[in-house]
Amino acid sequence: MFEAEAAELRRSGVQIGSDSAAQEEARLLDAELERFGLGLRTEALEMARLYALVYCFENSVRDLINDRLTEKSGASWWLECVPKKVKDSAESRHKTAVDESWLEGSKGHPVAFVDFGHLESIITSNWEHFEDLIPSQIWLKQRLLEMEQARNFIAHNRALLPGEFQRLYMYVNDWNRQVGL
Repeated sequence: MFEAEAAELRRSGVQIGSDSAAQEEARLLDAELERFGLGLRTEALEMARLYALVYCFENSVRDLINDRLTEKSGASWWLECVPKKVKDSAESRHKTAVDESWLEGSKGHPVAFVDFGHLESIITSNWEHFEDLIPSQIWLKQRLLEMEQARNFIAHNRALLPGEFQRLYMYVNDWNRQVGL
């Protein structure tokens, strides 16, 4: 009877007992990091949270662009709605990834290869499709510029201060609330 109730609880999302997969993953990470100093490991794990936040934010902006422009302009939005400079840059990076890289990562839609700083120009050049979500182009530019600066800092393995963590959380929450995530 207990097993049936436990199975029902698990299906509804309640954790019963220890999560052995998560514990094993944490153990393996600890084993990989143990040769580094405690301060460096602690800083890295704190920054990993921010990396995950920025990764989700950046890719949700890409998804918003893709979803909105596909809905409003059709499947050919990439050819019709993206500024030439942005398109050329992304297509060049996409071609390099496909032709010259040994890495097997995602090589899908060219929007995945747009520089973070160019996402804003795609939105502003198609403003009529985003103005119902975003209060103003100035608001958009400010948020994305701040996020880009933090993103580049994080991507180049520099640690941020705790107050800067809070600012990033605030910007992401503002964005998510504004666009309905």
